[in-house]
Amino acid sequence: MESFAQNCKGLKKLSCGSCLFGARAMNAVLDHCATLEELSVKRLRGLHDATEPIGPGAAASSLKSICLKELMNGQCFGPLIIGAKKLRTLKLIRCLGDWDKVLGMLGNFNTGLTEVHLERVQVSDVGLCAISSCSNMEILHILKTPECSNFGLVRVAERCKLLRKLHIDGWRTNRIGDEGLIAIASQCPNLLELCLIGLNPTALSLAPLASNCPKLERLALCGSASVGDAEIACIAKKCTALKKLCIKGCPISVVGVEALAWGCPNLIKVKVKKCKGVTSEVVEWLRERRGSLDVLLDACEIEPLDGSSGEVGVQVSGVDLPPVGSNVNVADASSSTNSRLATMFRTKFGFFAGRNLVACTFRR
Repeated sequence: MESFAQNCKGLKKLSCGSCLFGARAMNAVLDHCATLEELSVKRLRGLHDATEPIGPGAAASSLKSICLKELMNGQCFGPLIIGAKKLRTLKLIRCLGDWDKVLGMLGNFNTGLTEVHLERVQVSDVGLCAISSCSNMEILHILKTPECSNFGLVRVAERCKLLRKLHIDGWRTNRIGDEGLIAIASQCPNLLELCLIGLNPTALSLAPLASNCPKLERLALCGSASVGDAEIACIAKKCTALKKLCIKGCPISVVGVEALAWGCPNLIKVKVKKCKGVTSEVVEWLRERRGSLDVLLDACEIEPLDGSSGEVGVQVSGVDLPPVGSNVNVADASSSTNSRLATMFRTKFGFFAGRNLVACTFRR
């Protein structure tokens, strides 16, 4: 890696996964590659307890994006994260250890971030309050971080008024709810995309989100026990700019789906997944009522695919079946399907047969 770094000084993007080198190699890259802009590191096996710090080096003036995924002792990248003065995107995904200290230093020395992803990392409200110093932040993902609560989200809302995309997976801990979302509604009028997973928002927060965020175009509500017909009716009535809506695993019924027939005038696509109270009949009724609306329902665990011709087909086990009403000959389609399955079977059978032959040879 040291030799590579010395001979590739013009490198702009580096992505490495499941490699054996460690901090020494990373420092060599950062010291020699002065034009490096994007760095992605996944499962780096050479990082140990006594790993030396990884500093920004010559890349301090060029690095714009850092993604760290599934690392042990990933905190040794702290000097790099803090020292990269042009850093705009930071993603920490399933990295062990406490990250509040690193984010705290980041909030003190590098406040130019516009995009932050925190997924399954040990971060609390201390870390959220620290990154709230990045007043230009536009995209924030807080996914499965159970120590984060309404308090941290309120601080983010108060300081990051340019927020455009917000994804929160509360992991059903009920630590983030109406209080934090009301703060987002009152402080972030530029919100375009909101994805709420494992939260229990009510009309108390959904109504101000709809009223105070006139640009909201994409909304996803997943795994929420509190989102019912009344909440969907509220969204249908007040989210006039909404274009795409996804509802998954929520206790809504046909009444909630019917409310969409008269609301959300700009709505072009609706996905309803794992909502037991919704039937295929009401979906067909909604399609007839609003012909331009694309409605997807997975009641039978089969989702229609979007075709370029406007027709809707079905995909089963990797094989495309013709849409209903098409002029495709059923016999031809059947023979084509059988031939594909036969080819697939021969390929897989040959692979497993080869493995069995090798196993038998070693056993002998």
